[in-house]
Amino acid sequence: MTDNAEETTTHTNAPAPEEEPKTPTMAATDEQPPTDDATKVTEKMSTLSFSIWPPTQRTRDAVAKRLVETLSAPSSVLSKRYGTLPADEAADAARRIEAEAFAAAGASPEDDGIEVLQVYSKEISRRMLDAVKSRSGTVPVPDGHVAQAPDVAPASGEETKADETEA
Repeated sequence: MTDNAEETTTHTNAPAPEEEPKTPTMAATDEQPPTDDATKVTEKMSTLSFSIWPPTQRTRDAVAKRLVETLSAPSSVLSKRYGTLPADEAADAARRIEAEAFAAAGASPEDDGIEVLQVYSKEISRRMLDAVKSRSGTVPVPDGHVAQAPDVAPASGEETKADETEA
């Protein structure tokens, strides 16, 4: 056989079907070298640093604002239980609570940002609760009502119900 015999061509009058553009497979995209844009994005991301501690001043301000809302809004859980603080007093307390919690968290021996953030959060919660308890002069009771704390300690020789239960 000759070389011409191996080549067989068929001609038809029908138009050739149009081929749809093929989307590259995952293997094909992995084999392609990265474009300049992709390289630039990768370089930017490798130099990008994310730190959870210390929070930005904007975040600290947002925390203080939320504290003011919690301390002064009648709908908050703390306000329902201990009463609300006037807005100016709540703002002062919020700034003090946030600053003290920030200092306490910064002085903690934790070195992981998440752990320090947890210390910060717990300090805020504890200090907020202490602030509303000390200001309200009330003692919560188990049924959800609030009873006034005694202003005067019992005279010597008098026992309170708490003393009786301890004895």
